[in-house]
Amino acid sequence: MKYIVILSDGMSDFPLDALGGKTPMEVAKKPNMDKLCQNGALGLLQTVPESLPPGSDVANLAVFGYDPFVYYTGRSPLEAASMGVPLSDTDMTFRANLVTLSNDENYADKTMVDYSAGEISTEEARALIADVNEALKTDDYEFYGGISYRHLMVWHHMDDEFALTPPHDISDKKITEYLPKNSTILELMKKSYDILKDHPINRERIAQGKNPANSIWIWGNGKKPQLKPFAELYGLSGAVISAVDLIRGIGVCAGLKVIEVEGTCGTIDTNFDGEAQAAIDALLKDHLDFVYLHIEAPDEAGHQGKVDDKIRAIELIDEKMVGPLVAALDKSGEDYRILITPDHATPLALKTHTRDAVPYVLYDSRNTGNGSGKTYTEQNAKDSGNYIADGYKIMGRLLDK
Repeated sequence: MKYIVILSDGMSDFPLDALGGKTPMEVAKKPNMDKLCQNGALGLLQTVPESLPPGSDVANLAVFGYDPFVYYTGRSPLEAASMGVPLSDTDMTFRANLVTLSNDENYADKTMVDYSAGEISTEEARALIADVNEALKTDDYEFYGGISYRHLMVWHHMDDEFALTPPHDISDKKITEYLPKNSTILELMKKSYDILKDHPINRERIAQGKNPANSIWIWGNGKKPQLKPFAELYGLSGAVISAVDLIRGIGVCAGLKVIEVEGTCGTIDTNFDGEAQAAIDALLKDHLDFVYLHIEAPDEAGHQGKVDDKIRAIELIDEKMVGPLVAALDKSGEDYRILITPDHATPLALKTHTRDAVPYVLYDSRNTGNGSGKTYTEQNAKDSGNYIADGYKIMGRLLDK
């Protein structure tokens, strides 16, 4: 038996007037997902508990089968694991996004123009973070370059807990009331603006009509995670495929193989074909039991309020990932079970995550006559009457345990 999770990050949404009162999932042409739904189980999954933040960290831990109340220690330490950054038990990690802030003279009066700095390239971003690190690094804290706008800060021997705001939660908003209360972190952000605002890379980006990466934004703090190995919990070998350090980091901490695919990114331009083929090869050539295939593109479109991109991302996942995976598994003669789900909703109207329960499909190749008979949409999932309140239990459902 083969087991597959196809995690379409942020795919679920709210009805939109621009779509005639429909959601992107209802509008998108996704015949492969709909066929699995018609022949599989359909329901709602509560991936984010009420008392935890509705982030991809909490939600994906749950879908991986880890109870967030037991295992969640913050987002950035999972990313640190993916990046190979060594951590001690007394280190605190932070996400350090490169963002675009408005040009208002007073830092506190600026607006969050773009949480991704125009989806800055990794090459440009790492050069900027290297210069920030050279200027700001001390014995207490240092910065590490990641992918595109996503980077890391480690603060050694730091124990204080404090709330920090994700930049994608405040798109187009004045940052005044969302600035960190910790004076050191705020000062680092202000100093980064002075370093980056006239940086040659940013001058060139502005000349090309692109958003400059003119500040870091620090958030997502946490401590070194301690996940039980996936093989120990579930008795399966497996792999993770994702463009995002967070998901790769969960895989590293869970003892799963992290598969690198050339051309992967967190947007609609990712290498859908290559990622699907990597999943097929992991299951049928490398004979792994389990693959977690994570696609970020719907979430990025949701954060940016791009309706057409979100619809197209769903269609590409269906055409280039779900279809080929199912076809290859059917041809192989292997029995398989597939879970398709978002981790959370990223409504276009809000441009941020919500903790609404998400629609899931669970398909078993051996039971094709006992399905929902419905297409895969948020409303059909609600109408099904099937609801899993503890999101981490979905892994047991997938594995039929």
